[in-house]
Amino acid sequence: MGIKSWARTKSPWLLHFNTGSCNGCDIEVVAALTPRYDLERFGIFLKGSPRHADVLVVTGPVTRQIRDRITMIYNQMPEPKFVVAVGSCCMSGGVFSNCGKGPCYNVYPGLDSVIPVDAYIPGCPPKPEAIIDGVAKLLAHIRAPPEKKARIIEEGSTEA
Repeated sequence: MGIKSWARTKSPWLLHFNTGSCNGCDIEVVAALTPRYDLERFGIFLKGSPRHADVLVVTGPVTRQIRDRITMIYNQMPEPKFVVAVGSCCMSGGVFSNCGKGPCYNVYPGLDSVIPVDAYIPGCPPKPEAIIDGVAKLLAHIRAPPEKKARIIEEGSTEA
């Protein structure tokens, strides 16, 4: 493991991006950063600029209107970059994916149809404990040797 990978696992910086959801997931992400849950004890800090962030945390459904913005933010992040999809809306479109007679015309079927996703945290909204666990699994994924790296799904282990 190189010095950059070591530093990223010891102090990853998060960029939180809300795509326009109901704010349930946003409240839980912010709650994970408060002193009650204290995500900062792991060295994880919230940053306001994509140029300084290692991990993009996305909440809410991905719409056609937001697709270009989220792609631009993802492209501005330095390599290696990681993406965490928080909540049902971000993972699959949630309640917006099937509006009555079929899928909504303006909602994508998940964040992974726009940018690559490394970790999924299900729930509507997910609890702060689940968000902390998802970020911890992402850090384990970053630390893993290249031959053992696999996509992380919150429900399972770090190996596919």
